Amino acid sequence: MTDFATTRVSENTVSATAPGMIVHEWVERWGGAERVLDAMMDAFPDAGVRVLWNDTPVFDGREVTESWIARTSLRRNKVLALPAMLPTWRMPSSGNPEWMLVSSHLFAHHIKARPGTRKLVYAHTPARYIWEPERDHRGDTAMARLASRVLKPIDRRRAAEATSIAVNSRYTGERVARAWEQPSRVIYPPVDTKTLVSTDDWRRDLTDHEQRQLDALPETFLLGASRMVDYKRLDRVMQIGAQVKVPVVIAGTGPSHVALRSSAAASGAEVTFIIAPSDAMLRALYAHALAYVFPAVEDFGIMPVEAMACGTPVIANSAGGVRESVEAVGGGVTCEIERWNDWDELLHQATSLDAAAFRQRTQMFSRERFVAQLQDWVGGQ
Repeated sequence: MTDFATTRVSENTVSATAPGMIVHEWVERWGGAERVLDAMMDAFPDAGVRVLWNDTPVFDGREVTESWIARTSLRRNKVLALPAMLPTWRMPSSGNPEWMLVSSHLFAHHIKARPGTRKLVYAHTPARYIWEPERDHRGDTAMARLASRVLKPIDRRRAAEATSIAVNSRYTGERVARAWEQPSRVIYPPVDTKTLVSTDDWRRDLTDHEQRQLDALPETFLLGASRMVDYKRLDRVMQIGAQVKVPVVIAGTGPSHVALRSSAAASGAEVTFIIAPSDAMLRALYAHALAYVFPAVEDFGIMPVEAMACGTPVIANSAGGVRESVEAVGGGVTCEIERWNDWDELLHQATSLDAAAFRQRTQMFSRERFVAQLQDWVGGQ
């Protein structure tokens, strides 16, 4: 996947006259949160950016403020850095912005705003390992659960400081209400649907090696693509492929890679791995797949929208935020993916959908729509 671009600027460089500040946890490789940050920067080109640390190349000259953690080895180990994050976000920041737009999936919403500064929190999720340890193994230990008892009231108080909270799905909004006891509005995250619906031929953007990889794939296949981590349940995609007797392509990279290869050998399915696909390769895989299978419970799920924008139907878990986009677009089917058995019928339903129609409907999740709604939210407070 393409790396996110950033410029390193020393700490405390945000101008005192800046109209606003964008706050984000940290910047690493390109992912859903980084797509949101990128669009936020487009929406507010004059705002400074504040992060704990920044590990990517250029932000096109934007002012980026890193915390003291960026100058230590803690930036390379989030678990060890966790105890330092809470007090760091409470440290006074330079300048006097009119507003802070906070992209938070852990503790960024703890940032301390000066009197008179509006703090608007875009919540990707309340920290899972605190509030839903059954979904995040980092919180599913005796020590972590004990720490969560201390962290929960602090986290709730910090969320209450927000002038307003927006969330990436109704599903996340329900969790914000339970965990933080705060209301929220839904602003669905940005997806580059304009680009994805613009062509059917992604081969032209592939390298020679990628074209050979694509040509070597089975003519018909189910696609499972995501980071290779346990909760994404890519092993379930293989099991489904074995049941419907359709080959499976698994695309991505991550710590579960070796375990997934073992699962592939035991699944009975014909499985091909595409490791760390480029954007163009991923889009070509979407376009060539019979269906995109998404077993994970996610807060929103950008990749299913990308698949539908490429004209590929989605089979997704009915739990989580992905159900909202699949049902709104009409580009797939959802089910209790751990309990469902009639996969032949579900696959038939998915592949019978009108791809040309649902492909166009994905524009409701466009980047342009996100930017406009974000500007309206920040400007309307």
